[in-house]
Amino acid sequence: MLALWVLLVVIYGLISFLIAQGVTKADRDPQEEHPSDYNLVFEDVEFASRRGDIALSGWYLPGEDSSPHLIFAHGIGSVRSGDNAVELATRMVDLGYNVLLFDLRGHGSSEGDKVSGGFFERWDVLGALDYLVERGVDPSRMGLMGFSMGAATLIMAAAEEPLITAVVADSPFADASDLIARESARKTPFPEWMMPIFIPTTKLMARTIYGINIGSLVPEKSVAELGYPIFVIHGLADDRIPWEHGQRVAAAAEEGSSLWLLPGVDHMDAFLTHPDEYVERVNDYFESRLR
Repeated sequence: MLALWVLLVVIYGLISFLIAQGVTKADRDPQEEHPSDYNLVFEDVEFASRRGDIALSGWYLPGEDSSPHLIFAHGIGSVRSGDNAVELATRMVDLGYNVLLFDLRGHGSSEGDKVSGGFFERWDVLGALDYLVERGVDPSRMGLMGFSMGAATLIMAAAEEPLITAVVADSPFADASDLIARESARKTPFPEWMMPIFIPTTKLMARTIYGINIGSLVPEKSVAELGYPIFVIHGLADDRIPWEHGQRVAAAAEEGSSLWLLPGVDHMDAFLTHPDEYVERVNDYFESRLR
């Protein structure tokens, strides 16, 4: 009987470890588009995460010298050019904005072999801000534009950097713990119904082995620390991060924050399905905060 219990504990621990390992694996896909596809002037750039542990690669797209700068952050498993980001950046450059697109750690051309749901990636975003400051950009005229995990990451980064005063979050999660079962099932061979019994140990292993505190990935708490309104976008047909997460983030944000919910729109498909209105709404928000 004792041997059976020992075997069960070993199996439980092994599965918990495999789940923790699975959710930190990085998908390194090639770029989907390039600035040259849109005849954009661009500069290949490289800079360090604020922690100095990772070199990050990106594109700097100049608009007008006197206009604000926007930093884009992509979702997990994507790249700087993923999910129509270059097309959106082109539209923003046409409006005068200067745009920095870059690959988060473990993605695209950037260094790193682990992802962390925003725990370490927030330092990548702050490294992008530091890079622009080194270029002489006024930090009070920088805005953050993020998608999915990138949106959640921006909110958490902004909570640690008072120089940031404008955030647009497209399809953010409100609390990573609410999604870990779904994400674990997506990135491992184990079914979602099995996940809850392993989650506590998975969280412990993620923290002990990889230094990732999953319990701290709570943008709906971080957003309350910003002290300025943000703009949240979410599709009502999102089956990756349910739209209620975006609603929770917006509800916890400063008074005056906006929430745009789109019927029939799936995960991060708002720009794809409503490009003109998307750009208009994003521009209106950044205009109000940065100009």
